Amino acid sequence: MRARTHTALAVLGAASLLFPLAAARAAEMLFDGASWWSHVKVLAADNMQGRDTGSEGLKRAQAYVVKEFEKAGLKPAGIKGYYQPVKLVVRDIVEKESSLALVGKDGAVEPLVLGDDAYFSTRVHLAPSVEAPLVFAGYGLQVPEMNYDDLAGLDLKGKVAVLLSGSPADVPSALASHYQSAGVRWAAFRRAGAVGIISIPNPNSMDIPWSRMSLNRTHPSMDLVEAEFQDAGGEQLAATFNPAQAEKLFAGSGHTFAELAELGKDRKAVPRFPLTVSIKARAKTVEKPIESANLVGVLPGTDAKLRDEYVVLSAHLDHVGIGAPINGDSIYNGAMDNGSGSALLMDIAASFKSHPEKLRRSLIFLSVTAEEKGLLGSRYFAAHPSAGAGAIIADVNVDMFLPIVPLKVLKVLGLADSDMGDRARQVCESFGVRAIPDPEPLRNSFIRSDQYSFIRHGIPSLKMDVGFELGTPEQKIFKDWLTNRYHAPSDDLNQPVDLQAAALYEAIVRQLLVNTANADARPEWKADSFFRRFVTEQSASLPPGYGGSRTGKAPFSASR
Repeated sequence: MRARTHTALAVLGAASLLFPLAAARAAEMLFDGASWWSHVKVLAADNMQGRDTGSEGLKRAQAYVVKEFEKAGLKPAGIKGYYQPVKLVVRDIVEKESSLALVGKDGAVEPLVLGDDAYFSTRVHLAPSVEAPLVFAGYGLQVPEMNYDDLAGLDLKGKVAVLLSGSPADVPSALASHYQSAGVRWAAFRRAGAVGIISIPNPNSMDIPWSRMSLNRTHPSMDLVEAEFQDAGGEQLAATFNPAQAEKLFAGSGHTFAELAELGKDRKAVPRFPLTVSIKARAKTVEKPIESANLVGVLPGTDAKLRDEYVVLSAHLDHVGIGAPINGDSIYNGAMDNGSGSALLMDIAASFKSHPEKLRRSLIFLSVTAEEKGLLGSRYFAAHPSAGAGAIIADVNVDMFLPIVPLKVLKVLGLADSDMGDRARQVCESFGVRAIPDPEPLRNSFIRSDQYSFIRHGIPSLKMDVGFELGTPEQKIFKDWLTNRYHAPSDDLNQPVDLQAAALYEAIVRQLLVNTANADARPEWKADSFFRRFVTEQSASLPPGYGGSRTGKAPFSASR
């Protein structure tokens, strides 16, 4: 197969513009899944210890990626070679010195069992002590564009809001996802005077069961140290409540959680009302500094006018490390999440070395850290790019693309938001694959991976995954994978993987990068896209020559 590619790729550059089907077939011959899987096997081996941010295992994985970037001929474009240091703070909960309890109107105290009933989130600076009334705020959303406001008419001053995860059906998924992002949501509650949030997962859209959600509840959280990233100020309490135990929150309120969950299942309107119980919280946390890094390599473009514009291919390298054992296994290997995307980064970079193409724009190969901690690595890079500052025109993010069924349908997050979606659809069609939008908007996938860091800087971005149609056997396969393997030790090398699907996916991603790098025009948001607003916001807030909506020289210039 590899030998045949030399002739096929000789005309690939021209074919990509004139004969898209021929280009697709030639690109498809570049990949067989085997080299991709060989990288996954390295990254998801037990000696990588689950690649937790800042760990020795992640450092070993980063060294491996750097060597592969070097072999592929990528130019180092970090601050220290390929490395862009990222400073973080680690936050641990000392659970034995922490507690949660409900307090009734009569003063009766009902202790909650941490892990069984609820658990703390340490992604905020928890106050040592919080005692406050509870208010059920429905989905907890303010969506000005839809004149939708769950906070309207509620007295939240000095209180803790209880939320049901999800959104009403008449709020478009893009808006719902954005306004459910942690910083944006908290800004609304902070303005209303709330002091905390307790979230109840919608039992109809949980990726993994509560037993596994709570299993690693004491695993450290992290945050970026710079003040510009601190968007949870004033949030004294953040906790997640077990939906199976949530009825105790609603006792005496005139409502039941079963009633509310049934409404949430169909994304119907949910009532909002004060609860009869208060929350009493004691939290002991310990913080310490740590440093990790993004890895940045550049394949320079050749066009004198366009080579200082950049198309990013991003994937996170970190996973969740070593955690509570399941079936005797405590290493959370992260083969698919996100060994799969990280392996693709290296495999596609190598394909440009073995089969060079004339690219007008430059490509950034970005391996980010701390995605599992809240998109921290990509958030830092998007705000302070070590390459491409002011001239990043697009991001294609690869995260847990799950080649576990034959690739017939590609789920494209952002399909309708920019002409990057149009390009992705055209590339998919040339490979005989159908592109579809997210069939499960309740999962809020578009804000849950690194593309969102670029979107917030006005940069058209996509995330693409092997997909399925609702109601098909493939849907059950994906659901079973999430239930049994997502963020579990069983996301390891002993799972079924479709190498043909992986190879076809790689070919599609590569061709999309080529088409975007060689197009006459840079990608643009659609006029009716919600995310278009971030271009204006960036233009207003950033200095000249900087930001996703401007052009300008980068700290690393491809013309050098």
